[in-house]
Amino acid sequence: MFMSADILVKIVMSGLALASLATWTILIAKTFELSVVQRSLKGALKRISNARSLAEARLALGSDDGLLPSLIDAATHEARLSAGIATDSGIKERAASRFAEISRAEGRRIRVGMGLLATIGSTSPFVGLFGTVWGIMNSFIGISKAQTTNLAVVAPGIAEALLATAIGLAAAIPAVIIYNHFARVTKTYLELVARASGAAARLLSRDLDRGQATVLARAAE
Repeated sequence: MFMSADILVKIVMSGLALASLATWTILIAKTFELSVVQRSLKGALKRISNARSLAEARLALGSDDGLLPSLIDAATHEARLSAGIATDSGIKERAASRFAEISRAEGRRIRVGMGLLATIGSTSPFVGLFGTVWGIMNSFIGISKAQTTNLAVVAPGIAEALLATAIGLAAAIPAVIIYNHFARVTKTYLELVARASGAAARLLSRDLDRGQATVLARAAE
């Protein structure tokens, strides 16, 4: 049916097949990515659970360069820059701003690919329908030229046209399901990100309450 279809219908079906391939590729890649980052962040939070200061937390994290170390480094950096020139509340406010920037960047990074899934899920049925309409139109043109309504003549062209809609649905339905799945998983991960941000904020607050901003600045230098 594909080989007998009109060139435009072939292009539509090929595009839908590529969209379906992209959907399953994103499923595999994002599943692996989310599994790795969630496991890494949970492990990092566990390692700093007993830390009493930013310095202890950074030592517990070692040479890791993930999200939580970035938050710890941002808090330490802000304390160093603000040492001696600001109140504790001012340092906390600026650190919270840094945490928010890091969290938003992480949210954007983890959502990469989901926009494509949403686009495939919402447009594939209409693209397939366009191919069907075009194919049926050509079938009717062929009927008028042949001047016959014999089912053996009409059916193949209509079947080829309907194949485009079938492929469109085959591309759209998994894309919508996979998008909704990743929306839930991403929400769970972003809750972990919020926990990490809160953990860094608490460590900074403890250091400031101990009057350690100056010590942190010297240690960072």
